[in-house]
Amino acid sequence: MKKAVFIFSFFLVVACNGKKEKTTDNEKHNLHKQEHDEQSHHGAANTHMHKSSVEDLIKRFESPERDNYQQPEKVMQYLGNIEGQTIIDIGAGSGYFSVKLAAKGAYVIAADVDDEFQAFLKDRIEKNDLKNIEPRKIPYDAPGLKEQEVDMVLIVNTYHHIENRSDYFSKVKTGTKPDGKLVIIDFFKSETPVGPPVEHKIAIDQVIHELKKAEYTSFEVNVDLLPYQYIIRAK
Repeated sequence: MKKAVFIFSFFLVVACNGKKEKTTDNEKHNLHKQEHDEQSHHGAANTHMHKSSVEDLIKRFESPERDNYQQPEKVMQYLGNIEGQTIIDIGAGSGYFSVKLAAKGAYVIAADVDDEFQAFLKDRIEKNDLKNIEPRKIPYDAPGLKEQEVDMVLIVNTYHHIENRSDYFSKVKTGTKPDGKLVIIDFFKSETPVGPPVEHKIAIDQVIHELKKAEYTSFEVNVDLLPYQYIIRAK
């Protein structure tokens, strides 16, 4: 019941029909302060993740334990029919979702900033003769997309690693087709059995605020599908 109340209240505030909501000066100040604080955690979040070796991270990313909380079958069902679509998986890592997207008939750009992840993914593709997956090394400050290149942008457990997010997602929007969408999956900003420390997580309202600055106007938020993560679909 609590989640249902949250959804109702959230949509009243966010105004998902694209209309501008009225925000008090105090609310604006708090959002800008939160944005500054969240951006300052970027380096710390990356440092925290890379306390583990890439080899250990890959084992964690591809583990049964991740399957239990990530529930990829539910996520794929949520994404709907993706056959024939071009999708970029930003922060693809080991290819956990990239492989699943390709298996459903999408052409997948498995994008990551890390050379070791990209090398692992290329080897995975070759050894398993995987089709429709293109590894793509991208810089930290851009998604590496051509204008209107993709139908969908998927970013899972990676949003909190990105710096200057409003600028970054402006570039993401440019690389997405006019009727395309951005799907963000990340951890609730609370104590959870999995995921980064609370101080590295990004709250839903902060994500919405940053995406609005990147000129996204329509938002669908799901807090019920996954146990520890929210999903934001933006256009």
